[in-house]
Amino acid sequence: MPSNTLFAYAGLSHASHATIKSLDLDAVRSAHGVVSVITADDIPGLKDIGPVIPGDPLITKSSVEFYGQVLFAVAATSQSDARRAARLARVEYDLLPADLDIEAGRKANSYVSPMHCQQKGNVDFAIDNAPFSLEGKFASGGQEQMYLEGQVSIAIPEENGNMLIHTSSQNPSEGQKLVAKVLGIDYSKVTVQVRRMGGAFGGKETHANQWACLAAVFAQKTKRPVRLRLARADDFSSTGKRHPFESQYRVGFDKEGRIRGLDVDLYGGCGMSADLSNAIVDRAMFHIDNCYYLPAVRVRGYRVKTHTVSNTAFRGFGGPQGILAIENIIEQIATATGIDPLKVRERNFYTDEGNRNRTHYAQTIEQHIIEPLVTRLTETSDYYERRKDIRKFNVDNDVLKRGISLTPVKFGISFTMQHMNQAGALLHIYTDGSIQLNHGGTEMGQGLYTKVAQIVAREFSVDLSRITCTATRTDKVPNTSPTAASSGSDLNGMAARDAATKLKKRLCDFAEKHFSTPRSSISFNNGQIIVGKEKYPFEDIIKLAYHHRVSLSATGYYRTPKIYYDRETATGRPFFYFAYGAAVAETIIDTLSGEYRILRVDICQDVGQSLNPAIDIGQIEGGFVQGMGWLTTEELKWEQTGRLASHGPATYKIPAVGDTPSEFNVELFPNSPNTEATIFHSKAVGEPPLVLGISAWTAIRDAIASIAEYRVSPILDAPATPEQVLAACDHLRSSRAL
Repeated sequence: MPSNTLFAYAGLSHASHATIKSLDLDAVRSAHGVVSVITADDIPGLKDIGPVIPGDPLITKSSVEFYGQVLFAVAATSQSDARRAARLARVEYDLLPADLDIEAGRKANSYVSPMHCQQKGNVDFAIDNAPFSLEGKFASGGQEQMYLEGQVSIAIPEENGNMLIHTSSQNPSEGQKLVAKVLGIDYSKVTVQVRRMGGAFGGKETHANQWACLAAVFAQKTKRPVRLRLARADDFSSTGKRHPFESQYRVGFDKEGRIRGLDVDLYGGCGMSADLSNAIVDRAMFHIDNCYYLPAVRVRGYRVKTHTVSNTAFRGFGGPQGILAIENIIEQIATATGIDPLKVRERNFYTDEGNRNRTHYAQTIEQHIIEPLVTRLTETSDYYERRKDIRKFNVDNDVLKRGISLTPVKFGISFTMQHMNQAGALLHIYTDGSIQLNHGGTEMGQGLYTKVAQIVAREFSVDLSRITCTATRTDKVPNTSPTAASSGSDLNGMAARDAATKLKKRLCDFAEKHFSTPRSSISFNNGQIIVGKEKYPFEDIIKLAYHHRVSLSATGYYRTPKIYYDRETATGRPFFYFAYGAAVAETIIDTLSGEYRILRVDICQDVGQSLNPAIDIGQIEGGFVQGMGWLTTEELKWEQTGRLASHGPATYKIPAVGDTPSEFNVELFPNSPNTEATIFHSKAVGEPPLVLGISAWTAIRDAIASIAEYRVSPILDAPATPEQVLAACDHLRSSRAL
């Protein structure tokens, strides 16, 4: 931190829905170490920082929409002084009725945005005329991102009214834009820098902006650097999470378990504002089919308003919630027909036979990977042999029950907002042959900097040690998209390659002319540039080119082709391609306590032509465990006042090392290059593996079902906490007694 830095903190509301009668900050202003206090009236420019739709006040003024909303902010000479002072405000509220969950929001007919519908075929006719039908409802909970590094920003005032922001953000350009608007200055006067984040998972795509803006207001006002860092409990309470979802469905199917028609309503719990909920609920709708061909389907997406913190991006961005909804339906069909759930899944797969290759939003599935991938995983995991052993174990044991399940995933890759699918890069070659790389992607532990540097090294055929990847900065590569939607490598890798290609062309043009050598005899190989029969060290040609006034700097740019979505007709091609995978999970449960363990996991993931297998396997392992946590141990709980009760590691249980399966096998699906022209025909690996955690939930469900000889469908919403598992076991014991 610079010398003379002030420390800012936010004063947070202690009501979930209220009007503010009075706000007395005299004690705050007179507290030890306090230098400045700001309210909504002190914001010089924009007061609402909603990323897409207004509704997110930087500091609220007259009303409160959730417990933990910012009422004011204070800057002091130390972090502890600022935190203590922020607690001294005297606030009087007129409390109003608060809707704290999806059901309450629906009853109040309260939504942050209109409903959207996608439909294919005559749904009612298909369901009504199917041999069998089911209807039901299902709920999945939210999830805290639980990044290791919390929300933090430093604002440093510079000359001419400029502002430098260091922040832990996935979206530097949006931070730049909002800081500028809040301060009332041009975008060009704000520079946002992100060197790296200690994790993000979507929680720093839009929700990092508020803290950067508050720090910037103080920095502009006091002319001093200002640092704002949230304590973990306040980070939990005041930043958004994965959207909880509820689904209501009717499904028609035949005796083989093939779906004839599906009608499903998806309700996303958005919190107090829209934030990114439109796109998140849309993505859940896009993924309601998962890997399955639906001849007739209608899916409606509702964005329910609740008086809780505005929910936001989380790894998968709605896709996991949509896939979980259809996987629950598949499980219900398997129980109703008495067919192995894997057989039901396989019979419903998309295929290139019989026109079973078109989604409900009219995108054609062009690469049919899931069937051979699942076949391979079934064999490598010994799925059927293990299933036989598990059935025998369950017959012989009354208290302990085991379960096994294989679940697939088809995950669409691209931002569903077309304009966001673009990226830039900046590449410099210095006269010693070293290369400096900058691009719009942010590093949050996923290995993006390494992958993009590898791409540049490969283009020039030089060692990776020559490449220095500098911090993401808005004054180097402007107008960038967030690092999200699993598109970091796809977009920024292609932009960096474009810059490298331009420089290679310049160098080849120079060598062709300087050495009077045909272009066909010039190549880059293992740190050398080969010109005809001569081999020159890379740096020697670089120096020579410099002395002949050849520019050694280039910008690169990429935009994803082919993609579009017409919201009026609810059709299009929102995804450039699909990433596939499948997982087999085996579990054991104690039917008298509801406790369980995941014993073994086998994963096969399609990553195309992997850019870095070690990084990809790490992402797959981490993604699975995070998805498993969402569906098993991670439970968000609110008190009746609207206060978040699960506001730290003591009350919110993410998976620990001891929760990971003792046997964990991960394979990259071999010989499966991406047929689309992605960077070196690779595929995204950030979000798809999280969805494979569904197999842990379905394996637990399978174990519970054994209590009633698999004839009764367990009632098991997500997360499947021990309490939920025990209740489901008791329900099945009662069903068996009847």
